[in-house]
Amino acid sequence: MQGSRCAYCEGPVSEDNRHIEHFRQRDRYPQGTFDWQNLFGSCNRPGTCGDHKDKCGAYPHQDLIKPDVEDPEALLVFTPNGAIRPRAKLQPHDHRRAKETIRILGLDGALNQIRRTEVVGYIQTAELFAEMAETFSEDEWLPLLQEEILRTAHLPFATAIRHVLTRQSETA
Repeated sequence: MQGSRCAYCEGPVSEDNRHIEHFRQRDRYPQGTFDWQNLFGSCNRPGTCGDHKDKCGAYPHQDLIKPDVEDPEALLVFTPNGAIRPRAKLQPHDHRRAKETIRILGLDGALNQIRRTEVVGYIQTAELFAEMAETFSEDEWLPLLQEEILRTAHLPFATAIRHVLTRQSETA
């Protein structure tokens, strides 16, 4: 499911930058210590993801978007400047869960600059696709966009790249 990316931020994980993450914190849910449905691969980036989650205090685990059960893209959107925010027009319950997921996992802040660095090269590509959409028929430009999205799907921060390429933050 994750490839070599963090389950929460989609940043790269490597031999020296990863750990097994318990979605529901072990000290509050010890019966989930060895439950496969409670385990994810997470980066060791200080102040984000599992590191941040385990230090942020008590919270209802239902407030977090569980990435193997629901699609985080339905609730979250990435901007070209590297920020992450709740999608527009969410129901109040989902908006709260999106905000809490961002807060509890520390997905906003230090990660913004890292994501910005990863997506900046795709901003111009997105602009080219927007120009193509104005000039050519969808049959001519859409397959090229889809090919570019497939080419980037394995990269760290692939969802942020896809959101930039498809200009989702402008419509979400």
